[in-house]
Amino acid sequence: MDASPIHDIFVIGGGINGCGVARDAAGRGYSVFLAEMSDLASGTSSFSTKLIHGGLRYLEYYEFRLVRESLMEREILWRSAPHIIWPMRFVLPYAKGLRPAWLIRLGLFLYDHIGGRKLLPPTKTLDMRVDPAGKPLKPLFTKAFEYSDGWVNDARLVVLNARDAADRGATIRTRTKVVGARREEGLWTVSIEDLRSGSVEDIKARMIVNAAGPWVDRVLSGAVGRNDVHNVRLVKGSHIVVSKKFDDPRAYFFQNKDGRIIFAIPYEEDFTLIGTTDQDFAGDPKDAEISDGEVAYLCEAASEYFAKPVKAEDIVWTYSGVRPLYDDGASKAQEATRDYVLKVDGGGSQAPIVNVFGGKITTYRRLAEHMMEKVETLLGGKGKPWTAKSVLPGGDFFETGFDAQVAKLKAGFGFLETAYARRLTRLYGTRAATLLGLAKSVSDLGRKFGPDLYEAEVRYLVENEWALTADDILWRRTKRGLMLSREEADGLQQYIDAMKDGMRHAAAE
Repeated sequence: MDASPIHDIFVIGGGINGCGVARDAAGRGYSVFLAEMSDLASGTSSFSTKLIHGGLRYLEYYEFRLVRESLMEREILWRSAPHIIWPMRFVLPYAKGLRPAWLIRLGLFLYDHIGGRKLLPPTKTLDMRVDPAGKPLKPLFTKAFEYSDGWVNDARLVVLNARDAADRGATIRTRTKVVGARREEGLWTVSIEDLRSGSVEDIKARMIVNAAGPWVDRVLSGAVGRNDVHNVRLVKGSHIVVSKKFDDPRAYFFQNKDGRIIFAIPYEEDFTLIGTTDQDFAGDPKDAEISDGEVAYLCEAASEYFAKPVKAEDIVWTYSGVRPLYDDGASKAQEATRDYVLKVDGGGSQAPIVNVFGGKITTYRRLAEHMMEKVETLLGGKGKPWTAKSVLPGGDFFETGFDAQVAKLKAGFGFLETAYARRLTRLYGTRAATLLGLAKSVSDLGRKFGPDLYEAEVRYLVENEWALTADDILWRRTKRGLMLSREEADGLQQYIDAMKDGMRHAAAE
């Protein structure tokens, strides 16, 4: 007799939508199993432009519902995770010959008034001849508009949703691939393969949520056995990171002559992030990488504005991700909708699957709430909407503020330098104290792998946040990859391998 438990919901995909759905569902009392074939946020969710934003340019495509929902989410998400989300002002220089000033003012008026803005400051006009924001730019840009949006550490947002889901009872499995799914006796039997050991097991669930992002159609055609599936349009977006181009804490929103826009954003204290591109993509999303043409495009577009040109040799890092946009038949990649679509297949006597197409980081929480409406219809209700007034792990300090939280951490751990205390607070919020444990000095943090990356943090990430490789830690959990040498990264990987071996031996005894 098969005594394996029957889960309410099996979630495919450990990106922002999958982890957001798992968290909301677990918090309402549903039993949840989530499988991610790689690392959490290793696909689209860690390759974004890192913005919590309404999407000013989406107004041009009449995406009013999406923009309004996104604008309303900005302050909700900021309150839930003030360590990894914070307000940012954006400077939009007026460029003659492109969008007229009246159109920009109209768009910003809507931006200020349709999204329930309460805490974020409103739009204002800048005289770039005297405002510090004009200093890094060419002198021909004499006027600009400044407005509010938000910044997010995208990969950490995913991990914190997964952590909260697990704390509420969800099972989270990384490096676990769904290799088959079949309907049997009103349930799903989902076959999963542990990609580290090669072992395969079956998990039973009452429904599936397919949140595989750019792989969503592949899951349907492969694991689920559908033919001729085409629901998403894959669009590659690439970014470049260069040494810091400006000291101002504000970001720039640059219009290009081709009608597209790019952002130039302060990044990780010492850098500037520039992106993004929009190109249709046909390959395997895991193989996406920036092309020479994209490098040239971003450098040229930024150099139209900056007094000191951006050159390819200035680049210290690049990243590319594939966005799974719902295929609405738009003629250009940048015109395809960023809205999300949830499609139900099955129900009643036939075990249901709900497929997630499209979406953006800013609306992940609302997407999860809409998914729960589907779940209630299919499985019956459990609990009420709860995430709007919740906090993510480490985010319980909104009222006191970030600087006060840094000061509190330094007071508890007197040996911390301010920059290090700020970095830990930016990543872990109030849980930074848990990471530091009983440490009384820097030496208590253990081996140093590179600039302010110590054994204590590595162990915390392996034990609490599903980190299994150096890349998981350096590029998704901490961004210390920008600071460590190749040799230091190799040393970190060797340490993690030894740590995992020790954990396996301990478990076997």
